Amino acid sequence: MTTLNPAIDREYIEQLVRTAIRSSQSAINEPSAAIRTASDHNSPPGWVNGEPNLRVSISARHCHLTDEHVEILFGRGSVLEPDKDLYQDGFYAAKQTVMVVGPRRRMLPNVRVLGPTRSASQVELALTDSISLGINAPIRHSGDIQGTPGCVLVGPAGTVQLDRGVIRAARHVHMNGSDAAHYGVSNGDMMQLRIVSPSCSVTLEDVLVREDPAAKLEVHIDTDEGNACNLDSATEVILKKSGCKCHGH
Repeated sequence: MTTLNPAIDREYIEQLVRTAIRSSQSAINEPSAAIRTASDHNSPPGWVNGEPNLRVSISARHCHLTDEHVEILFGRGSVLEPDKDLYQDGFYAAKQTVMVVGPRRRMLPNVRVLGPTRSASQVELALTDSISLGINAPIRHSGDIQGTPGCVLVGPAGTVQLDRGVIRAARHVHMNGSDAAHYGVSNGDMMQLRIVSPSCSVTLEDVLVREDPAAKLEVHIDTDEGNACNLDSATEVILKKSGCKCHGH
């Protein structure tokens, strides 16, 4: 564990650790979703009735941790404990949460940890969260943390100072090869998402294609974007590239 930021005093951090020990690990702030239907096991991953099944999910504030940081924050020998499976197979919201502390003692409690663990720890926030913490988090694609600001993570067993890793996740779409062929796109391309909602329909540009053979068709947007378009009340979502489009109801 590295030395704490001088702007955040040690006595205060120790107080936060004690608070984290006493607090319950309540299940909040995990990614939520809208526009879903049943799966079809005879089709490519996520397809229904021979067609891609478009899903749009709000990815609320969360963090990814390394194995080392899991042990520091939650105790020697600790591992992430799955609490709820996410839509993408093999990924889950863990039972564990951490407190994220920014400059001048600003904090976000109970930020959900997502699994499995990664090679580098990373915190993903919405713009509102960044403002609340006093951190100027840049918009980055997940894993691109070079030159990003850091923060302090507080768990029931200890603290970790991240020298980098706080980002606002760029909107993106997960898809497999069959989805990509359907839309005529490939990994790294950009798409457009139209969300039709009562009184506040929104079109989101620059949706990055992240292609993986095991992925199911799912767009991730952050909390601010989901609230802006009233995603929970959406009546239709349209993902398109070069005139190709797919509707979700």
